[in-house]
Amino acid sequence: MKELIKKIILNFDEFRKREFIDRVIDIPMDTRKIITIIGPRRSGKSTVMFQLMRDLMKKYKVKQHQIVYLNFEDERLEMDVTKFDWIIQAYTELYPQEDLRNVYFFFDEIQNIPGWEKFVRRLYDSISKNIFLTGSNAKFLSVEISTSLRGRCLNYEVLPLSFYEFLLFKGLKVDTDRDMYKLQKHALIKNYFMEYLMYGGFPEIVDFPEKLKIKILQEYFNVMIFRDIAERYKIKDLSLLKFFIKRIFESISKPLSINKIYNELKSRGYKISKNDLYDYVDMVYTGYLTKYIFNQNQSVNKREMSKKYYAIDMGLVSAVSADLNIKNKLLENLMMLEIYRHLETTEKIMYYHSPTKECDFVVDQKIPVQVCVEFMNEETQKREINGLMEAMKYFKSKTGYIITVDKDDHTLKTLSDKIKVLSAYEFILNVNKYL
Repeated sequence: MKELIKKIILNFDEFRKREFIDRVIDIPMDTRKIITIIGPRRSGKSTVMFQLMRDLMKKYKVKQHQIVYLNFEDERLEMDVTKFDWIIQAYTELYPQEDLRNVYFFFDEIQNIPGWEKFVRRLYDSISKNIFLTGSNAKFLSVEISTSLRGRCLNYEVLPLSFYEFLLFKGLKVDTDRDMYKLQKHALIKNYFMEYLMYGGFPEIVDFPEKLKIKILQEYFNVMIFRDIAERYKIKDLSLLKFFIKRIFESISKPLSINKIYNELKSRGYKISKNDLYDYVDMVYTGYLTKYIFNQNQSVNKREMSKKYYAIDMGLVSAVSADLNIKNKLLENLMMLEIYRHLETTEKIMYYHSPTKECDFVVDQKIPVQVCVEFMNEETQKREINGLMEAMKYFKSKTGYIITVDKDDHTLKTLSDKIKVLSAYEFILNVNKYL
């Protein structure tokens, strides 16, 4: 095993030469803290690591042999906690003159190895302060890291591409102040937005044809279920788990009803308790398939029962949904993720629901946002405007937003000065202006 580790260390140059497009993320290199990079599978965490390694060599003049990169999803690395020391031994035997304090350690998907925490803590305390970790488990960030590393780390999240990043991957750099007024570029942005809405932002699939995109996304879905949920929590009934996750995706835009899903499962002959389903919800979130928000005007005690769940990427919903009319759900899902990226927390995003009206999002308890694909229908306009205005009144908001796929300027005449109708791509690309 030690000889294999040596070989992997020496072959780092092969990884370094991989071509990739930079992600829009700013991670400091000189904090002397453990840097943890968390996110769903295939979202680009390894690419971010390669960005950091490249910057170390270019900007900070770190030598190639001072960087150790190990991917713990490499099937050759049959590691357990007793073999971690072999990494240090292997490096020291390769470079006996090198001061280990100047060595940078990059460990990809380290959560796969039970007991990794003690090794990383010891490595940090006694050998090197230059440690970078990735993981595909939401609790890797919050509970496990905070408990195990005790203030030694800084946490960063990498999700699938934002729409701005998606455009960069398409080779389109956008001037948000000017390009909306250029007909050709505006049309290109809109076309790319519709593609992004349907297939999401996993980096690998950006340039694949539509048929392959769905196939790859279905494979992502299956791997996430198996590796990050079933394998981790020892769930044997994969068909039940898949059905449950699909029902979560189908509930996008509405509070998740465990009772309703329980009754559906029962009618289909599945044997599972409601408590087990609540555990499943937590597992799916921990496995990085979902985010959730609360009902703003519910008591703290009731909020747990009124969560709205969203997929970590719209493409996963498209890949497993049989619903041909899912654009409303996809658009709401997209907007939630883009607002979340801007705020870097779900704690400032809630929804408003009264007995008769609803507003999709309330940002920071002051900015109501309503989302609908089509806004030309008179009945739709009435419903969306009434829900938005009630939320604006409740939160004493100066401005509210109605977000649609593509606004029609004629609709502006029907609204008050306090309500702005915006296309989703216009809102997203200028989010700092509106939130």
